[in-house]
Amino acid sequence: MSNTQNALNWFEIYVADLPRAKSFYEKVLDITMAPMESETCEGVMFPYEEGTVSGGLLKVEHCQPGPGGTLVYLNADGKLDAIIARIKEAGGKMVLEKMEIPPHGFIAVFEDCEGNHVGLHSIS
Repeated sequence: MSNTQNALNWFEIYVADLPRAKSFYEKVLDITMAPMESETCEGVMFPYEEGTVSGGLLKVEHCQPGPGGTLVYLNADGKLDAIIARIKEAGGKMVLEKMEIPPHGFIAVFEDCEGNHVGLHSIS
């Protein structure tokens, strides 16, 4: 499937403290994020494979983190329980505990260390 067929092809989670947010997401998702080069903001990208959807954490002067904006769902397929278990230790908190959404698997929503509400989705 090409990116033109996906409903989502890029997402941005706005942050005030980029090193803190990077550390939070790397710990919670057990990933390594890569720096982004930009003249207009500081940022890091989530890992991705060429031709797939990705996004990043961005510190942008005119954009503030917090609940009530766009809600993105990160892929937690097969790892949802482990990710949820790491959220509090990493400095976040659960907003919506794991919930079944038949036949589409499970979701959960957490608040990150920057105050953003972010969803998690897993088929299993």
